[in-house]
Amino acid sequence: MLFAHDTEVALVDAAALVNTACEDPDPLSDRASYLEFVEGCDWSGPISGDDTERMAVRALRPVLREFWTVDETGIVQRVNELLRRESALPQLVKHGSWDWHLHATPNDAPLATRWSVETAMAMVDLVRAGELRRLRQCAAPDCDAVLVDLSRNRSKRYCDLGCGNRLNVAAYRARLTSGSAHSPEGNLQP
Repeated sequence: MLFAHDTEVALVDAAALVNTACEDPDPLSDRASYLEFVEGCDWSGPISGDDTERMAVRALRPVLREFWTVDETGIVQRVNELLRRESALPQLVKHGSWDWHLHATPNDAPLATRWSVETAMAMVDLVRAGELRRLRQCAAPDCDAVLVDLSRNRSKRYCDLGCGNRLNVAAYRARLTSGSAHSPEGNLQP
């Protein structure tokens, strides 16, 4: 583990939220798919799924995307703005299956508030560790999604929307078409 568990989860959830803007249909557009997406993020506190909450969470996507598009100074400014705006007060909490970790908002704060502050707190850890290069854009030429590379060797190149698999299949098919695909024995495959 490179970072504390809550930091890693917050980073992955932030990237997943940003990437919902790249999906068609948008998983945040209707209550059922919104609840399915949000419940997969393991949030504590209330989740209503009503129009107000969905609109606030959807509005958070471009705010969080900025973390992937600005330099360190820009990230620090955005972190400080979010933490100030939400009057974040970090405190240790323990709930459910989670051991001690940080929350910086009340448990009953609106979901968009909790999401933005949790992301800001995770960015604090990235900045302090000098690991901002773990925030990346997907390497697929036709993808605008973002990713967080939590691998030890910093080798993750593709988002979690299937780009890596799609490009690997396309490359394999191109090799088959060009006749350069070989079996393990070195013979040309049919």
